[in-house]
Amino acid sequence: MSGLDRTVSRIEDYALVGDCETTALVSRGGSIDWLCWPRFDSGACCAALLGRPENGRWLMAPVGTATIKRRYRPDTLILETEFKTDEGVATLIDFMPMRSSDSHVIRLVVGRRGNTAMRTELVLRFDYGLLTPWATRLKDGRHSFIAGPDRVILSSQVPLRGEDLKTVGEFRVRAGQTVSFVLSYCPSFRSLPAPLDAAAALRATTSFWRRWIKQSSAAGEFTDAVRRSLITLKALTYRPTGGILAAATTSLPEQIGGVRNWDYRYCWLRDATFTLQAMINSGFHLEAQQWREWLLRAVAGDPARMQILYGIAGERLLPEWEIPWLPGYQDSAPVRIGNAAAEQLQLDVYGEIMDVFHQARHAKLAASDAGWQLQLALVDHLQRIWNRPDRGMWEVRGKSQHFTVSKVMAWVALDRMICSAEEFGLAGPLRRWRSLRRHIHQQVCRRGFSRRLGSFVRSYGSRHLDASLLLLPLVGFLRPGDPRIRGTVAAIERHLTDDGLVRRYDTNASGDGLPPGEGVFLPCSFWLADNWVLLNRRKDARRLFERLLALRNDVGLLAEEYDPRAGRLVGNFPQSFSHIALINTAYNLTREHGPARQRASGSLAKRATGVRRRS
Repeated sequence: MSGLDRTVSRIEDYALVGDCETTALVSRGGSIDWLCWPRFDSGACCAALLGRPENGRWLMAPVGTATIKRRYRPDTLILETEFKTDEGVATLIDFMPMRSSDSHVIRLVVGRRGNTAMRTELVLRFDYGLLTPWATRLKDGRHSFIAGPDRVILSSQVPLRGEDLKTVGEFRVRAGQTVSFVLSYCPSFRSLPAPLDAAAALRATTSFWRRWIKQSSAAGEFTDAVRRSLITLKALTYRPTGGILAAATTSLPEQIGGVRNWDYRYCWLRDATFTLQAMINSGFHLEAQQWREWLLRAVAGDPARMQILYGIAGERLLPEWEIPWLPGYQDSAPVRIGNAAAEQLQLDVYGEIMDVFHQARHAKLAASDAGWQLQLALVDHLQRIWNRPDRGMWEVRGKSQHFTVSKVMAWVALDRMICSAEEFGLAGPLRRWRSLRRHIHQQVCRRGFSRRLGSFVRSYGSRHLDASLLLLPLVGFLRPGDPRIRGTVAAIERHLTDDGLVRRYDTNASGDGLPPGEGVFLPCSFWLADNWVLLNRRKDARRLFERLLALRNDVGLLAEEYDPRAGRLVGNFPQSFSHIALINTAYNLTREHGPARQRASGSLAKRATGVRRRS
């Protein structure tokens, strides 16, 4: 493989480095093809991932061909890529130290054997590959790149030169020698960042990650996989606020060449309970508390204006627009910035919010009277709108429908409010809530279940399935052994799996407003394993889980989806929801009372069963 290969890599050929405020994606060939500065959701200054090298990248690779292998240093987010050439062996170490003020990407080239010829090529293009910065050489030998408010400084002892609007250089690294490069971001109107000691930064970054992950709980034979997913989740957490974004990227396609390309650099409410459970079961109560507090701040305000997603600091205005100058990943256009789903009505998020606060109380996370007052206002609004059609948890761009799972999650909202009031002595109109909870349950069982199919269906009166129905036993709507749940799981196994992995729904028949075609959805595949655990099909669950683990790339990362026919990952990457699902399923398999049973157990399951008998 050539280190100077100019083609965009496969999605699974990227690794992640980050400082808990932004991330960079590094290809196997040593090219940083995606880097947004200063935040996750800022304009990319390296956007080759969605275009071409001239849209911004930072290559560090051997001259000529090399065999490549890579890994993360154990229990860290420090990436090591080993290049083996005819001349020698060199290791590229990539990482981003935690910020004090400015942000840095550090690349160290360490000679292991022989004398390896290397080349670096830096192409910075601000605003998603659009703006070429003004490049100057500073008096101290560093290189400065400025465009409007943005400035990047490159520091290295390697002689560098300008060439065709790129900054390039060649060098050799001998065994035992280390050559360092430090790329630093600071606003152009502020003073220059001080030079950074790369070796000291490496020690500090190693210490940070190992000290953090040391808190994590074991998951039996899956502990290493869980730890890698936890580190990935931490890397996708915006440190100043505690918000956890869905993915590090925008517009990586759910089908190569397709138009299902979305900006996932935001925080979705529907991930809330799964995220909280993953954090609490892993031993990270502080992160769980910060996530709950982020949710409380984000949804505060007029209940009628609650959104299903927010910016990483809780921003609400996320207008969607398309970039005309980027062709998209492997010509999968359009490239979208922002996400119009923020404007949709999606009823399931009310259930998620009420559930996450209820689970937080059970975990003894700090609560407040203001939190309960907000919940009262939200559920009061839900009582007026729950019977409306909505866009569903998959955020369809077609016609609104009465999605079954949307109604189930409205039931969850009322159920968790009732449980919180009864278990923690909180005041609320319990009689009214119980009546509406019973009514919604009866309606779902009557209109959302098909006797002909022996299964719950995607929407009221539909003949189609939806993998979100796997949530019904996980949230305690019905017992796992209920014949209607068994029938639903069996129907999804028969009709919504592709090579044993689960599709969200049939895009050819869904009327979701988009051309058909996407990969299998990895979180739904984990949910199927969770259902099998609840049905005491543990061997099947373990087999599927191990299959899903095998889909991770060589450094343990997952995208949103997988294309079984092409044998490759698709969708935004790395995807927090996939890693959250991995963590929870690992605990379901290795603990008697894992997250799936926690969420639907005890008084919740008893109430659900009682309601079912009355329905």
